[in-house]
Amino acid sequence: MSTSTKIFKPVLISLFVILFLSNATNTSAQKVSLYTPYTKVSVPPGETLTYSIDVKNNDSARKNVDLYVSGLPSGWTYEIKSGKWNVKQLSILPEEKKSVNLKLNIPYKVRKGTHRVTVTGGDYKLPLYIVVSKQGNYETEFTCKQNNMQGHAKSNFTFSTELKNVTGEKQRYALRANAPRGWEVKFKPNYKQATSVEIEPNQKVTMSIEIKPPYNIKAGTYKIPVAAVNNNTSSELTLEVVITGTYEMELTTPTGLLSTHITAGNEKKINLLIKNTGSSKLENIKLKASKPRNWEVTFDPKEVKVLEPGKDTEVQATIKAYEKSIAGDYITKITASTPETSAKATFRITVETSMLTGWLGLLIILLAIGLIYYLFRKYGRR
Repeated sequence: MSTSTKIFKPVLISLFVILFLSNATNTSAQKVSLYTPYTKVSVPPGETLTYSIDVKNNDSARKNVDLYVSGLPSGWTYEIKSGKWNVKQLSILPEEKKSVNLKLNIPYKVRKGTHRVTVTGGDYKLPLYIVVSKQGNYETEFTCKQNNMQGHAKSNFTFSTELKNVTGEKQRYALRANAPRGWEVKFKPNYKQATSVEIEPNQKVTMSIEIKPPYNIKAGTYKIPVAAVNNNTSSELTLEVVITGTYEMELTTPTGLLSTHITAGNEKKINLLIKNTGSSKLENIKLKASKPRNWEVTFDPKEVKVLEPGKDTEVQATIKAYEKSIAGDYITKITASTPETSAKATFRITVETSMLTGWLGLLIILLAIGLIYYLFRKYGRR
C-alpha cells in the first residue's frame, strides 16, 4: 500500500466521523422546532405585531420547552401567551404540537431599518426580521382637514381638528392660541370647552376650535396659530380666516331731522343720506317706502349702484300727500336695503290745510256771526 493511500484512508474516516457527529447534533437540536409563516415584515413605528408560533416536540419523549425572546432593541417589549395565560414554558408530549402567540410591541421612538429578534424554544432558535419603514419620533400629530374658512366679520368660524398622541405614554396637553388682539378662540375636545386634554398612547381626540373675530374688523386674511403642548412633546397648527368685511349702513338726512310739514294735496322733497358704515362695499341699494293710504313716494335715483366703505350718498325722496288728508301727523317709513343688510328711517309728517281752505273757513265763520247779529237786531226787541 502506497504512502498516500495510508494517509488518505485515516483522513476519510475522520471526515465520516465528523459528518456523523454533526448530523447527530443537528438531529438532537431538531427535537424541538418552532414555526411561523411570517419571518420578515415591514411596519411603521408604534406598531404591535402578533405572531402565531407552532412549537413541536419531534422527540419520542415528553419535553419541557422554555420560551423567551432575545435581541430586542431598547424600548421594545414582548409577551408570549396561550389563551389568557402568559407562557414561559411548555410541556409537550412526543410528536405533539402546541401554538402560542407572540405579541411584540414596537415603540414610537425607533430607528428606521431592519431589526432582528430571536425566539428561542429549548435549543431551537427562530429568527424574526422586522423592517421599520420610517424613523420613529416622540411626537404629537395635530391635524385639520379644512384649515381655511371665509366669512364676514360677524361670522363664527368652527374648525374640526384631530389631536393624536403618537407616543408610548399618556400625555396631558395644554391648549393654546396665539390670536391677534380682540379675537376669541375656544377649544372643545369631545364637544366640551376646555383648556387642556388628556390622551392615552396611540389614541386621538376629535376637537372643534371656535374662532370669533373682533367687532368691525377690516376685510383681509388672518392666521391663527394654535398648539397642544407639554414638557415632553408638542404640535402646532395654523388656521386661516378670510374676512370679507361687514355689511352695515345708515339711513338719515343731511341735517339729521326726521320730520317735516306738508299741505294736503301737495308734494314735499326730502334729501336722504345713505352711509356705508361697514367694511365692505354695498351694491344695488334699493329704496322703498311704507306710506299712508293714497299717498305717493318716489325716489331719485331709484337705486344706488355701488357705495364704498366709509362713503355716503344723497337720494331725493318726493312725498305727495293725499288731497283729502285731514290735518294732523302721519308716519312714513323709508327703507334702504341690499341682500346683505338694510337700514330704516321713520319720518313724522304734519299735514296742514291749504290757505284757500283756511280763508273759506274764516269767511264761513264771519258770515255766521253776521247772520246771528242780523237776526238779533231784527227780532231781539220783540
